[in-house]
Amino acid sequence: QLQASGGGSVQPGGSLRLSCTVSQFTPDFYAIGWFRQAPGKEREGVSSISSVDDSKYYLDSVAGRFTISRDKNERTAYLQMNSLKPEDTAEYYCVIALGPYYDNGNMPARAYDVWGQGTLVTVSS
Repeated sequence: QLQASGGGSVQPGGSLRLSCTVSQFTPDFYAIGWFRQAPGKEREGVSSISSVDDSKYYLDSVAGRFTISRDKNERTAYLQMNSLKPEDTAEYYCVIALGPYYDNGNMPARAYDVWGQGTLVTVSS
């Protein structure tokens, strides 16, 4: 139901944009976001957009560098990642939470109903 793309390899300081397209068979009302998981580390919520008021959540370590957006007509969300650091290296997963939902202070994985396949982001010199 979720098709993610845009991962790749980039040098520190570089940029990438991830995209996530939601299937037309998914109900229209949902929050959308991204989790990531680096090798040997726990999964963490990176960013999300509320289904209620389009408010945005960012993990502290990416705030100011990453920007999430969505095009509701195209059923696509984007994660623009700038000033990438080696610690951003991870598999990134697009997720949606069906119905009214917003993240407030954190981004619990259990709140998200549908997970896409991962797209790998590697930041290395």
